[in-house]
Amino acid sequence: MALIEIERCDGYAVLTLNRPEAMNALSAALRAELARTVLDMEADTDIRVLILTGAGERAFTAGLDLKELGSGASSIGEAVDVEDPVTALGRFYGPVIGAINGVAITGGFELALACDVLIASENARFADTHARVGIMPGWGLSQKLSRAIGISRAKELSLTGNFISAEQAERWGLVNRVVPAAELLPQARQLAEDMLSVEPDMLVSYRKLIDDGFAATFGEGLELEQERASANAGVSAEEIEKRRAAVQARGRGQSG
Repeated sequence: MALIEIERCDGYAVLTLNRPEAMNALSAALRAELARTVLDMEADTDIRVLILTGAGERAFTAGLDLKELGSGASSIGEAVDVEDPVTALGRFYGPVIGAINGVAITGGFELALACDVLIASENARFADTHARVGIMPGWGLSQKLSRAIGISRAKELSLTGNFISAEQAERWGLVNRVVPAAELLPQARQLAEDMLSVEPDMLVSYRKLIDDGFAATFGEGLELEQERASANAGVSAEEIEKRRAAVQARGRGQSG
């Protein structure tokens, strides 16, 4: 059985963490396989968007495989430094959609936060149990979570280890929306197709501008935008008119 199921579609791929019997816990083998798979997708010019989800309805991923770590078969150092799927996801040049089908706990929460957009099923729940396990996060949760939902809410989650529901995550702005379980992948696929319908170069360059600006101060971000907007000079009037007409037609279709 493949640890990562890969479904290649027209322009995007669905990657499914496939250890449902272990709540898709991130064993050393699964971490390494996910990192390799994402890097393979990066090298595939036909794949421009990724959807990441988990097998079954119980778990997106329950995080690092604590049973494996407790047995000594794998180490925390290896988990953070060597088999790092979060870094691999960060290197993928296109957007990553997280389709959160069940619980996302600790390392699984970090994996969710590595995605650009999160859609959650009604079965999703989130928890940061690093403080309860006694292990510091190493994949960015301590910094990303506070930026996503605010520092006070992040402290509440991280310093209690409490779970929040999908609905609470939506209210706090952690996920874009909550959908019935049966609608999770169809809506993630539709979002991927919407992303693929924009100008191809913009899918990469605009995402990078948002990420680079978010990592800087507000003033630095504005300067960065002005700098990169200089590329607009290369867009011809004919191209703008053609795209304007396409935007209007799409808007009329969506208003219906």
